Amino acid sequence: MSTEALEALPCTEATTAAGEALIGSAPGAIAWVCLEQNGPWGAKAWTDSHLDAELGARIETVAGAHGVRPSLIRRPGRTADTGADERAVLIGYTHPDGSWLLTGTISSPAVLLDLDWASVAAGDLAAVHGSVPSLEPTTESHLLVCTNGTRDTCCARLGRPVAAHAQASYPERVWEVTHTSGHRFAPTTVLLPSGTLHGRVLDATPLLAAADRGELELTGYRGRSTWSAGAQVAEDHVRRTEGILGIDDLVVVPDVDAWTVEHRDGRRWWVAVRSYESGETRPESCGKVAKPVRLFEARTVSRS
Repeated sequence: MSTEALEALPCTEATTAAGEALIGSAPGAIAWVCLEQNGPWGAKAWTDSHLDAELGARIETVAGAHGVRPSLIRRPGRTADTGADERAVLIGYTHPDGSWLLTGTISSPAVLLDLDWASVAAGDLAAVHGSVPSLEPTTESHLLVCTNGTRDTCCARLGRPVAAHAQASYPERVWEVTHTSGHRFAPTTVLLPSGTLHGRVLDATPLLAAADRGELELTGYRGRSTWSAGAQVAEDHVRRTEGILGIDDLVVVPDVDAWTVEHRDGRRWWVAVRSYESGETRPESCGKVAKPVRLFEARTVSRS
């Protein structure tokens, strides 16, 4: 298909036509901080919504300085902004050696300026909890579904029905979210606290069902935000070749010319990952110019 034809397609159709794979496309974030903000969202939602723009910019800046992903969330469906200061908050630390999730409400969005952001990035649950004592740890995963139509129409058109359907089964654990990166893979989701992302999701309920079993659903898997793109590919390769589903079973660390993938039971794999351009192109989101498709190839070098 010509570049002009691909650019004319919705981005979700263009990426499929170009043969783009999902794995390795998850954005990097060791942790996620999500603030409830009802009402409309602009493309840059932290500074283009009913949230005070100066406050939103300050939160984005401090989050970015610590490698934490800030997101605005709301319940699926029409959620008018009542102007109330009290907001729901989710804080999720994603590393499999000690992932955790805090949930609850804060008295106003400005409370996030008092959050111990360094401890969020370090995974220090006690310190984070101490800085926002109104939140409490939970063992239940929460699901975020990207629905921000002002950023990309595919996210709203395809994501909202998925969010509504999942909420019917998990009414307290599903949220719409402003941005997960990868609009072209819509509907896209994030599970917290694991930071595992999925794309081209037709039904999100299996993702939460698997998480409740302590497992990862591999269908539509984009990667875990804990890892870089190459590490995401290495982890996925080991999961699929070895049949490993435990959501926190694997840790990935860089090695010489390879990635070391370690299992909790002591098994270890050395995985080489190669990235290359496929020769196809696709727009990263609707209305954008077409860019080359990057694919990954992984192989197990050795194991022990």
